[in-house]
Amino acid sequence: MFITTLLRLTISLVFLLSISACQQATPSYKTAIFSFGTLIQVEVSDVNESQAQKIFKAIEDDLKRMHVLWHPWQSGPMGRTNSLCGMAGTFSAPTSVIPLVIKAKQLAIQSEHLFNPAIGNLVKLWGFQQDSFDKNTPPADDKIQALLKANPRMTDITIKGVRFTCRNPAVRIDLGGIAKGYALEKIIDNLKQNFQVKNIMISAGGDLKAIGRHGERPWVIGIRDPLATDKQTAIATVKAKSGDSVFTSGSYERYYLANNKRIHHIIDPRSGYPAKGSLSVTVIHPDATTADAAATALFVAGPNQWIKLANKMGIKYVLLIDDKNNIHVTQAMLDRVEFIKEPKSLFVVWP
Repeated sequence: MFITTLLRLTISLVFLLSISACQQATPSYKTAIFSFGTLIQVEVSDVNESQAQKIFKAIEDDLKRMHVLWHPWQSGPMGRTNSLCGMAGTFSAPTSVIPLVIKAKQLAIQSEHLFNPAIGNLVKLWGFQQDSFDKNTPPADDKIQALLKANPRMTDITIKGVRFTCRNPAVRIDLGGIAKGYALEKIIDNLKQNFQVKNIMISAGGDLKAIGRHGERPWVIGIRDPLATDKQTAIATVKAKSGDSVFTSGSYERYYLANNKRIHHIIDPRSGYPAKGSLSVTVIHPDATTADAAATALFVAGPNQWIKLANKMGIKYVLLIDDKNNIHVTQAMLDRVEFIKEPKSLFVVWP
């Protein structure tokens, strides 16, 4: 559920396009970096080629550092924190993980624990902590129920300065529902401060953060059709405003088949099983960390409960596709999306 496939090393930067083929007045440079278990695509404009290469190198360095810091299953700072948390008690936690854990706890509470990074042991039980899971089999129900009974939550953790208290040894922090968003926010902040970047889009497996514009037009993002076998097939597009974060949680990215049934990686903390009712949820929010967590929480909430939770989390722009391929959308989101093909059915809720 997290950077589980971060076991792979970040690959070298590869320029996909040195300059946009359209030869627009403002040049645009692109690159792709493999990290966070996915392809990180970057496009920056209003800079020269030398500046672009420095920017791309800075992003690569940031991603490598984050890989080491936040991986929940390896022996870095987050892995060591998890090991100590498993023993329960109070200890000194690395300062490199504390701000992210604090933010994760805040969002867990705000989401009524439907976004629950403390269920890392459940993630591992289902086999989604590893690089490859296509040969996985679902766990026995009694093991799931044992972990549910332990009821690990982020509220089992208290942080005062660097002192980290974990009251439940069943807690295993897996930051998969928040790490990409937090990473993108930190990277953008670094680029604005150190490189004065004004126009850039960073996409991590379809989740993205954008600032500025793409030449004379805004950044345009596709919302994937969750039933299409081609990953490039979109059901709609949305124009991102400067500062927008557009994040999607879907059942189509990380899954395996068992008895001809798709077992996806988004675990419902209430049942211990993969969440039911949703195929994908797309949200837009100024803060990428919040957008990341909210997309997960609203996916778990499903078509019958997402509206209340979106209100509580302050999420104005939502598009949810349920397991019957119906589209549920807020009026605010409807005003911003352009459908590529006519939806099967469309439910518009609260203004």
